[in-house]
Order: sequence, then C-alpha cells, then structure tokens
Amino acid sequence: MTTATATYTRPERPRGPSEPAWVRRSLIGIALLFLTLFLFVPLAFVFVQAFAKGIGVYFAAIVDDDALAAIRLTLIAAGIAVPLNVIFGVAAAWAIAKFRFPGKNVVTTLIDLPFSVSPVVAGLIYVLVFGLQGWFGGWLREHDLKVIFAVPGIVLATIFVTFPFVARELIPLMQSQGNEQEEAAIVLGASGWQTFWRVTLPNIKWGLLYGVILCNARAMGEFGAVSVVSGHIRGSTNTLPLQVEILYNEYQFAAAFAVASLLALLALLTLILKFVVERRTRASAPQMGEEEA
Repeated sequence: MTTATATYTRPERPRGPSEPAWVRRSLIGIALLFLTLFLFVPLAFVFVQAFAKGIGVYFAAIVDDDALAAIRLTLIAAGIAVPLNVIFGVAAAWAIAKFRFPGKNVVTTLIDLPFSVSPVVAGLIYVLVFGLQGWFGGWLREHDLKVIFAVPGIVLATIFVTFPFVARELIPLMQSQGNEQEEAAIVLGASGWQTFWRVTLPNIKWGLLYGVILCNARAMGEFGAVSVVSGHIRGSTNTLPLQVEILYNEYQFAAAFAVASLLALLALLTLILKFVVERRTRASAPQMGEEEA
C-alpha cells in the first residue's frame, strides 16, 4: 500500500526591481556623495573648528558663564515644552484616531500649522499678542509681568514650533491599530483610564518615544521663533543657537564652533536614539507572512 505524502511548498516572495548592477551602484554612490558633501563634511568641520585652538579653549568656551546660562535656558525651554507637547500629542492623537466628532479634519489640519508657518512669523505672532504694544501688553505691564524678551516667551515659541511632532507620530499609529482592543477592554469592565493605561499606552510606547526624541531635538535647536521673542539678552534670554550666532558675529569663531558642537552632539545622539527606537518598533510589530511552526 502506497501512502501519499503531501509536500508543502513555501510561496516565493516577490522579487525586487531587477535593475542592472551599475544602476544600483550609481544610485548608492550619488546618495553617499550627497550625504558626504551636505552632512558628514559640515558636521566634521564643526568639530575640527571647535578644537582648532586647542582643548583648553574649547572647554573655556563651554564653561563660560554666558554659555552655561544658554545651556540652562535651553534645557528649561525643552524641559517645559516637551512634556506639554506629550500631553497634547497623546490627547489629540487619541481623540482623532479613536473618536468621530465635528471638525475632526479641521483639528488635524491645525496640528500641521507649525510645519507650514515660518518660525519667524510664529515669533512675531507672540510679539503682537504679548509685546508692550500688543493685545495684552498693557495688562502685563500693569501687573509687572514679562512674556516677550523673557523666559515665558521663549517657552511659548518653543511649544508652538514643536507641538506637531508627538501628535503626528501617534495619529497614524493609533489609526492603524484600530479600536478592537479598547472596545474589548471596555466590554470586560475596564474604565476609560484603565483602558488607556493598560491597553492604548503599551501599544504606542515606541511611537511615543520616537515623537518625544524628535520633539526634544527641535526644541533644543530652534532658532527662528526664539530669536524673535528672546531679545538676545546675553546671559539671560539666549539659548544655545542664539549664543552660537552672537559668538560668530563677534568673530569668536573657536567659541562659536565649540558651543555649536554641543548642538551637533545632540543631533548625533538624536540619530542614535532614533535608530534604536526604529529597531525596537519593528521588532515589536507583529511579523506578518511568516511560516507557522
């Protein structure tokens, strides 16, 4: 008696484009050349110029009182703006992805507003609202409150230019996940907060971290909007980018590049964290199309 044995044949995966090898190599070469000329060389030049006059001059520029004040103000602005944008971004993404309400498309469009408005215009808006001749200028002067040319104005400008980053990372992620898990949790008796903390938040944690990284990098590197509202008061309202501009305009090139190297290190750290988060995001995603054991 002959027994037939069924043989499982794994379907072939679709092959990629079959361009000639010289085409692929040419495209890769062009991409590497572009990155070298416009990314690697300028970045290396910053560090070369920062240490051009020796490591002593470099550290002297970093520990200068004005530089330390700029670092401190940059950390304060980012430390306030990023948590507030996390709260706003999660709330906005949750509302847009999980609920239907009138004006939903309008809200989604407004979230992208800082991407289309020049940062300089954003700074001018706050000057028109909170400046001495602005809408609330008289009231602020009567109560001895300062927004423009002070820390509150810098924080407000930083919040404005950075608030889309977290929301824009979470909205498509939440929409792709659907509502099934949240609905199941509610059917089983979970409250809204329990559903968010135990179901929604664990599913978006890597996307949230990715948005926080981008938001923080933009907050620390913002120049245009902060420049308008800061007043460029040395040791008081200068952030790191503004400190670099002042030092460069005063022909203190070594000090300017030394402070700029801190922002370059921040950019490199951001890229590393971005790469790690992307890998963790892909690793935590369900593997589709794999052969079952």
